Amino acid sequence: MGAQTSEPNRGRAVLVTGAARGIGWAIAQRFARAGDRVAILDRVAGEDPDKLVAGLDGSGHVVVEADLTDGEAVLAAVDSAAARLGGGLDILVNNAGIFTAHPVTEVDYATWQEQWRATLGVNLVGAANVTWCAIRHMKEQPRGGRIINISSRGAFRGEPDVPAYGASKAGLNSLTQSLALALAPYRIAVSAVAPGFVATDMTTEWLKPPGGDEIRAQSPFGRVAEPDEIAAGVFYLASAQAEWASGTILDLNGASYLRT
Repeated sequence: MGAQTSEPNRGRAVLVTGAARGIGWAIAQRFARAGDRVAILDRVAGEDPDKLVAGLDGSGHVVVEADLTDGEAVLAAVDSAAARLGGGLDILVNNAGIFTAHPVTEVDYATWQEQWRATLGVNLVGAANVTWCAIRHMKEQPRGGRIINISSRGAFRGEPDVPAYGASKAGLNSLTQSLALALAPYRIAVSAVAPGFVATDMTTEWLKPPGGDEIRAQSPFGRVAEPDEIAAGVFYLASAQAEWASGTILDLNGASYLRT
């Protein structure tokens, strides 16, 4: 989608976690093209934050850093993002995630425990903490806000090689729907998108032949998603017209997994 220069909700303050690359970067770019002010929350060691900001259309964008498993760092980063965007937050996108193989029959016990701790720490507990911190900046605003969580097809079909990832995304779906009920009185709509495989640096190794050919064949379109396609779904759920979509989990998987 191109820039929407006539949208009534331009100039929103948007916080996107894990936005230095991949799906998160596509989401940040989509909001920036619409005239919104974007805060990228990521661990950007070795990267130039100014270069990231320069890659976004418009102005007023910022980068804040935090390890999502560090609750105090998350609080400081979210508060900093809200202040540097001009006060308050309108939209939160919980995109940051870990996706590392740990088949239950092939890893040792120490590795198994570490993968569960790390994956849930970022994908679920980290997202929950970012959300708590962001709500403090949203709930007093009469216009309300939007929270969109990046879930996964794996929450429904299972992830045999990355079970902690699948479990974390199932938990994120439940969190989405719980908060949709809790936050409606504040006019904060909460929803999620559940992509299948997306062509990003996180999935590069998975998408190499021959395994990648099998993954692409899961969709009748014979391919995986591009990050911009996920960003388009997020952008809709963040719109003023999407309040009634609160509580929804939007499948974006190219008909590679169908549920009713």
